[in-house]
Amino acid sequence: MREQVKVAVLGTGNIGTDLLFKLRRRPSLEVAMFAGVDPASTGIARATALCVPTSTDGIDAILADDEIVVVFDASSAKAHRRHAPLLEDAGKLTVDLTPAAIGPLVVPAVNLDEHLDAPNVNLITCGGQATVPIVRALHEVAPLRYAEMVSTISSASAGPGTRQNIDEFTHTTARALEQVGGAAQGKAIIILNPADPPILMANTVMAIPESPDVDEEAIRDAVNRMVAGVADYVPGYRLKAPVSLDEQETPWGRMPVIIVLLQVEGAGEFLPKYAGNLDIMTSAAARVGELMALGAARHEAAS
Repeated sequence: MREQVKVAVLGTGNIGTDLLFKLRRRPSLEVAMFAGVDPASTGIARATALCVPTSTDGIDAILADDEIVVVFDASSAKAHRRHAPLLEDAGKLTVDLTPAAIGPLVVPAVNLDEHLDAPNVNLITCGGQATVPIVRALHEVAPLRYAEMVSTISSASAGPGTRQNIDEFTHTTARALEQVGGAAQGKAIIILNPADPPILMANTVMAIPESPDVDEEAIRDAVNRMVAGVADYVPGYRLKAPVSLDEQETPWGRMPVIIVLLQVEGAGEFLPKYAGNLDIMTSAAARVGELMALGAARHEAAS
């Protein structure tokens, strides 16, 4: 088995650059290419200063290197739809950080083991990474009729890619609440808050179970366990307040309504700590990509 697996980052914006810092701390990975299309990119300058190979030829530079095993696509949903078939044809594994949702939707704390053999996995959205685990935890102890998430992030942490992907964000996140979280119906909302000083990422999950009979202690225990599981790879992920259960009038009659308030603080490695929305994506990507790379290396050693 080779000592390190070669990986590449495609996209040199804030997400790609923060991911670069995280991948460089993984001893099993070697960042063999940091590629984009903008010669004036701050990310390219940062990577060059770190002596990481860079290119402004975009995906072509990555396709030209046969030794690159895993590619992290941090470009945009539109661009990834073009990149995905090219990367698959080249035999490269892809971790998609855009909301393109071409491959299976993956949250490390929930369903990573089910999709480690997939050639392309999608990390949904920052809001999805923050809230889908909670919806799944709730659904496992009190099957959900409805789940809604509201993700509020600092406007200062929403770059051009995030703003261009707003429509995909809401669609992909709602779909993930259902497909991965388990809710019968899901809804997603994102808010860009212009407050100065910038706020930390905040996420609210509102869930309505199918049955009015729920075990409140089991619900709180399930949420606490899941929060600890996510915090294992996103240290700034935490509950902002105790889980709330309150019987209310709903479209399905009087039902218990579950409210979970979450906060995500960034690690502050490259981006400010208020950019938890970016940190949770890059932390999840690093965990997923490392395990995919190690799996590929084991397969190569066995063959």
